[in-house]
Amino acid sequence: MPHVITQSCCSDASCVYACPVNCIHPTPDEPDFHTAEMLYIDPVECVDCGACVTACPVDAIKHDGSLEPTERVFLELNADFYKEPRPRALLAPVVPPLQVRAPGAVSVAIVGSGPAAMYAADEVLTIPAARVRMYERLPQPGGLARFGVAPDHRRTRAVSRQFDTITADPRLELVTGVEIGTDITHQQLLREHDAVIYAVGASTDRPLEVPGADLPGVSSATRFVAWYNGHPDFTDATFDLSQPRAIVIGNGNVALDVARILTTDPERLAGTDIAPHALKALRQSKIEEVVVVGRRGLAQSAFTVPELVGLTSMPDVDVVVSTEHLASLPETDPRAHILRDLPRRPGNRRIVLEYLQSPTAIARTAAGLEVEFARNELVAAADGTTKVKSTGETHSITAGLVLTSIGYRGRPVADLPFDDALGTVPNDQGRVDGVAATYVTGWIKRGPTGFIGTNKSCAQETVRALVADYNAGLLA
Repeated sequence: MPHVITQSCCSDASCVYACPVNCIHPTPDEPDFHTAEMLYIDPVECVDCGACVTACPVDAIKHDGSLEPTERVFLELNADFYKEPRPRALLAPVVPPLQVRAPGAVSVAIVGSGPAAMYAADEVLTIPAARVRMYERLPQPGGLARFGVAPDHRRTRAVSRQFDTITADPRLELVTGVEIGTDITHQQLLREHDAVIYAVGASTDRPLEVPGADLPGVSSATRFVAWYNGHPDFTDATFDLSQPRAIVIGNGNVALDVARILTTDPERLAGTDIAPHALKALRQSKIEEVVVVGRRGLAQSAFTVPELVGLTSMPDVDVVVSTEHLASLPETDPRAHILRDLPRRPGNRRIVLEYLQSPTAIARTAAGLEVEFARNELVAAADGTTKVKSTGETHSITAGLVLTSIGYRGRPVADLPFDDALGTVPNDQGRVDGVAATYVTGWIKRGPTGFIGTNKSCAQETVRALVADYNAGLLA
């Protein structure tokens, strides 16, 4: 296989359009694009031209001869994706350029400065006479690309170079330290611009609703991530790292990120962008084990395979999964290949992956925080899906720190409708329901799904709706 996509794939599809033989899939127009954990290169069709390597914003694509030993699993993952033939065109369909009616001087305000906002700005600025003013509450732009990506994911964080290029465009004005709804109203934005795009993400955590969830020592993984990334709202946060065990409730990519940071040798983090106050605290940490707990089974894990590869590649940390949980994986599941026969090395810190357990209460004891878990089982539902059912058995685990990582949700936006159940602003292809000249993109539009690059196709849809409305005279 000439080229291979590896762990840091951000799924922004730049490589798809650079490929001259359409050998990278799924493409944004294919139905599985939004659910795929990463993109994949067809080992048979790849002509080894290297165009994808140049196009990738996060250096995720390598020649097969330059793969590290821990990356060779991606040879199999890329090849497995193409075991079944995929019907495809000679070239991936290219998104046609935006065109606006004369005079074409579109002025757009964008609220937020994370990946969704940056991709929206990039799309608007394909119109030669367009102008963008981007508003960010914090002193620095970047959103989750700056404050949500783990500092040791250097290649993923490299997407910020692409965003720096976008903000360097003289037609984009970046306004920091300004909060829309407090410092400036939505109505003021509409008076000064043809349209407003909100790209404010899903900035709050889904709460853990069990007794004791508000005890000192219990926090969210989101707060912990923001703390070690130097988010100005969380620099004064404190976390108890004085006990040998921490518990992370939830098992998505963020859960694995915090487990990895808690167990990584701090000297390996010293050369990263980790916040100095966090590095100092981690150097004094006594944590030896992190237990990551999911309410469903191993086969239903929320983390992606690339994230798991990164976790199991750590030389000074052992990943532990019981044989009972491993037995639940079919041989065809790539996680089975990754998790079986993992080494156990004396003196290493440990990350223990536990499954089929739901927290029911948290209590403070002399030994620390005692988390009670109910044991679960998977049962087949009438609709053919698999459901979680409590067995009635409980057990407890004691730790000094408990972090919850059970999902994000959006917050209401001033002067816009809000769907409290979904945590999103109701919209049709980005057009906010019932509010003229107002649009959404990113997680506040579709909910907390996808990856950094998924926001690119999401932003394209929103901006195309905006331009269609502008051309129809609806934004006057």
